[in-house]
Amino acid sequence: MGKIAVHEFVSLDGVFESPSWTAEYPFDPNMGEAIMRLMGPGASILLGRRTYEMFYPAWSKRTAEDDPGAPFFNEARKYVVSGTMTTAEWNNSEIIGPYDAGTIVMLKKEVEGNLYVSGSGTLVRAMLADGLVDELHLFVFPVSLGKGARLLSEGTQVKLQPLEVERYDSGVVHLAYQPATINR
Repeated sequence: MGKIAVHEFVSLDGVFESPSWTAEYPFDPNMGEAIMRLMGPGASILLGRRTYEMFYPAWSKRTAEDDPGAPFFNEARKYVVSGTMTTAEWNNSEIIGPYDAGTIVMLKKEVEGNLYVSGSGTLVRAMLADGLVDELHLFVFPVSLGKGARLLSEGTQVKLQPLEVERYDSGVVHLAYQPATINR
């Protein structure tokens, strides 16, 4: 059984929506290496519907020459959480139905390797609430946006403990967490 590793780009005030604002910051190769480690050999991708609908046209036509992450996104097995989609055209994609914690637990047990999640805020919030995220990797950009959908919305309560911290020349900070363990 692998782990569920989530990667998100967020602003200082927690906004993750429409991350085109990240383009103002130079992409640090070390940040790319950190993200590539999450993708790792044998990893599959777990996506919510909206992220699938954004990723499919953006990634499906890219090659390794365009972006070193393209082979992973195009070749990896993709599981899409959706109660409305009936088909998924992107190769190696499977719709697993609406969000259900039990389905995610079974998928985690059945899939060889890890499940990688990028974006998919609604899915990530649900999995965090249900204790299904094994690693949460936040790439925090040094900007406050003041508005937009936040990854951890009001009412979300999650206890985490740090795994690692990495700072990049662009001012972006990579904060990695795992579920907190309570010593009794």
